[in-house]
Amino acid sequence: MAPGRYAPRSSPAVHCEPEGGAAPRGPYGEPHKFDPSFRGPVRRRCCTDILCCLIFIFVIFSYAALGIVAWLHGDPRKVLYPTDSSGQFCGQKETSNAKKPILFYFNILKCANPSILINLQCPTTQMCVSQCPDRFATYTEMQLQHQLGKSYWEYYRQFCKPGFNNPDKPVSQVLRDEDCPSMIVPSRPFLQRCLPDFITQNGTVTVANRTSFKDALEMARSITELQHAAKGITGLVDTKELSMKVMEDYAKSWPWILLGLLLSLAVSLVFILLLRFTASLLLWTTITSVILLLAYGVWLCSVELSRLRHRPGSNVAIVEVGLQTDLQVYLQLTQTWIILLVSLGVAEASILLMLIFLRRRVRVAIAMLREASKAIGHITSTLFFPVITFLLLTVCFFYWAVTAVYLASSGEAVYKVMSPEVSCLHANSTCHPETFNRSNISKSALCLGSQCLFAFYGGETAYHRYLFLLQLSNLLVFLWLVNFNLALEQCTLAGTFASYYWARRKPQDIPPCPLLLSFSRAIRYHTGSLAFGALILSVAQLVRILLEYLEQKLRGADNSLSRFILHCLQCCFWCLEKVIRYMNHNAYIMVAIYGKNFCTSAREAFFLLIRNVVRVAVLDRVTDFLLFMGKVLIAGGVGAIAYLFLTRKIPVIQEEVPNLNYYWVPLLTVVIGSYLIAHGFFSVYAMCVDTLFLCFCDDLERHDGSSEKPFLMSPELHRILGKSSQLH
Repeated sequence: MAPGRYAPRSSPAVHCEPEGGAAPRGPYGEPHKFDPSFRGPVRRRCCTDILCCLIFIFVIFSYAALGIVAWLHGDPRKVLYPTDSSGQFCGQKETSNAKKPILFYFNILKCANPSILINLQCPTTQMCVSQCPDRFATYTEMQLQHQLGKSYWEYYRQFCKPGFNNPDKPVSQVLRDEDCPSMIVPSRPFLQRCLPDFITQNGTVTVANRTSFKDALEMARSITELQHAAKGITGLVDTKELSMKVMEDYAKSWPWILLGLLLSLAVSLVFILLLRFTASLLLWTTITSVILLLAYGVWLCSVELSRLRHRPGSNVAIVEVGLQTDLQVYLQLTQTWIILLVSLGVAEASILLMLIFLRRRVRVAIAMLREASKAIGHITSTLFFPVITFLLLTVCFFYWAVTAVYLASSGEAVYKVMSPEVSCLHANSTCHPETFNRSNISKSALCLGSQCLFAFYGGETAYHRYLFLLQLSNLLVFLWLVNFNLALEQCTLAGTFASYYWARRKPQDIPPCPLLLSFSRAIRYHTGSLAFGALILSVAQLVRILLEYLEQKLRGADNSLSRFILHCLQCCFWCLEKVIRYMNHNAYIMVAIYGKNFCTSAREAFFLLIRNVVRVAVLDRVTDFLLFMGKVLIAGGVGAIAYLFLTRKIPVIQEEVPNLNYYWVPLLTVVIGSYLIAHGFFSVYAMCVDTLFLCFCDDLERHDGSSEKPFLMSPELHRILGKSSQLH
């Protein structure tokens, strides 16, 4: 940092005002009086919102302490590995279960017991096995077949308790002592748990081509009972199969995905370079291209709709088809093309109407983007600052995720009494497996068949009692840190672009290393202000998340009034979050320029925008719309090339296309990734436009364009923006 830019800390001449003493505003944000010494971002500053800065630093240290405590008490293996009835991990290395990674339920039918909804644990013996059973069998059948050969017992034995080797023990005693399962059914591992291998044939759910089976007591049971016991497993298994195929597609296509993302990076850089020299031509070309593409989409939808109109089976509703991984299924339905036709038609009409009625505003927005291109051209390093923000956000996310996992896995193994009898008074009470068989509970007539089984991980200490609050604190601090990093990026970029605007001779008067200088100012003096604004936004976001959580919990409740109130609250807090985000955005710009505290900056930004409300209407959404079309054009163009490649419609490289289960997996990845890459570059443009606009409004109030008080804006910017207030 250049010497002399800031006065020494001990000097009494240091004030939180511009050099020369800028004239203060009135209580309602009256315009500035002329200040000939004003040269852009205030150089002499003092720390703002010190109390919030101290609180923020304290919270960061407390957050680090929370992570350490969670890491000391938590054990991720409790989340990663299933746990048997003894509290031992399945598949854990250097234990007796090292080669037994799958959890097996002795009686899966008991998982339909209502107590599972309370305990989140199936009330039956669970043990770790190396493989799931692949056939129907009962203990009685095994005993009969054991007389013919030992192989039947050797197979059945692997699903019994370790050490049990008495196939001749009466079945009643075996079931009483829970030595072996009463029956086994064909299963397959899902999330490291043996679950029935359901297969749908002609609309009927079967297991091993059977719709019924017999249990150990020779009672007929239907497959529907198994399905009820493992409710929702069919959909989960399908999801697992889908996820496996998706991962396989990623493994085959990742080099091409990387190539597509690099192509989008190159296209974005070329787009920005062209925007620097041919802003008007490029943006009008972008608008025209989007209009033509939408028109082509409308025409294509009309052709496909007329082709399918008389085809049998094309009138089936999308809801009736359900979720399908083959996208061709949806393309054979008229309803799909009707939805696409209406969507593209509405988008086309909206763009045309905006160009007709807002053509002058579009010209103003293009002028601002041209000026922003000049600023970014002089300070190119700003384009890569979002990479630093991305790295900081990645660190915050991983710290939050790891801390959440360790908090969720804190505690010791807790054992509960699991009883098949509803009348058992001791059900769900805490027990100790070492002494349970000698206790009165196991001998009680009302608790016959009860067991002391592992229930969950927890404890009775204050730490364990407040785990939910600790998780909420973890989430709140995570949101706070994320919003602080975003605020730091906005304040840094705003200070950088403000130094460009207020330079009388560009680029000679731009200070050296403006990005680094602005970053150091934001960290050194305005950490408290940035943390203050980020905290307000984080609280609103946390309330929204809690409302979403409550909505999920009340989704099955038959209470229309509560759902209505909840939706109203969600809508209100969504609007509140948008307002806070917008106000914070402009407040950070004022903090970067004038170095005042958050509340003062937010107030001055608000009144400055109110005094220029027509110009705000000119730039706010129109500029965002132009940048959005640029992002869509880049993502759509790269996505179109990826589509032609993955569907083998490029003859030159047709043989290089990998064989995929679903071509839309890498296609969506490339499109979304391309959009995010373009968004990262264009977000710098958006910040530059907003900063230049606020500087322009302040420039109009400080100066009148005379030789004594000349404008610092470019002549073109003054010519277009100066007249924008007279458009209506």
